[in-house]
Amino acid sequence: MRTIDANAPYCNIEVRHDFVILFDVRDGNPNGDPDAGNLPRVDPETMQGIVTDVCLKRKIRNHVDLHYAAQYDAVDAHPNGYGIFVRDSGVALNAKIRAAAEAQGAAKETKKANPDIRAELCRRYYDIRLFGAVLSTGDYNAGQVRGPVQLTFARSIDPIAPLDLSITRVAITKEGESKETEIGRKPIVPYALYRAHGFFSPTLAKDTGVTRDDLRLLWEAMLHMFEHDRSAARGEMTLRGLYVFTHDSPLGNAHAHELFDLITVRRVNTPPRAFSDYSVQEDTPPQGVTLHTLCP
Repeated sequence: MRTIDANAPYCNIEVRHDFVILFDVRDGNPNGDPDAGNLPRVDPETMQGIVTDVCLKRKIRNHVDLHYAAQYDAVDAHPNGYGIFVRDSGVALNAKIRAAAEAQGAAKETKKANPDIRAELCRRYYDIRLFGAVLSTGDYNAGQVRGPVQLTFARSIDPIAPLDLSITRVAITKEGESKETEIGRKPIVPYALYRAHGFFSPTLAKDTGVTRDDLRLLWEAMLHMFEHDRSAARGEMTLRGLYVFTHDSPLGNAHAHELFDLITVRRVNTPPRAFSDYSVQEDTPPQGVTLHTLCP
């Protein structure tokens, strides 16, 4: 597994970073839509595939979880701050807020946000420090945290043609039925290359207490987020590119959209069925910005 050096320039928490993520899927459903029978999400006007930012953040959280879950306490906190707040563990979010409040000796308050509880939650939970959270849902009001790391939806480079395949199974669902098989459905995307953009704000990072090691872990999680997220439904999902634009200053030296335009992706074969059917071009960034290619 590839590791990142926390002393690398793109782990500097005092400057701005903008980044591009490329990933693909083969014969799988990267992000099902519950409002459409779990079919792959699409933009109905362009038929581009969509993967939500929530889906990508889930994979990053799961990567951190794999590394540190053995040291979590009863409310998913970690002694060194690598707990996961939004986690499928059966522990309610309000219980985690209450535990942090009690550790600070705070009184119950629902109207006015308590900055001490907010700071304690940022210290305990990695995903709050990076992505932010709403912390005002229970008896203890810790306000809201605006995360320094933000992701966009991922969109496929080209339109996709989702397939809804019929499958049969010999396991019968209900007792007493005489049939020997049942019909099921399996929606897939034959192939699609997706692109998402991300942003890191040093100002917000200072507010939540992000460290260089936190940023190192973010890049590592992105590099490996599909490796431990396999399932029959997702097919093959692979990270194909992680391009980090590091500015020389906290406010940045160029507009993000201008930097994103420097990473161009073009189809070279039709219909695309592999990453080799695309060409990725990296252009030189303007003065004051350095491009770091972490993948490939």
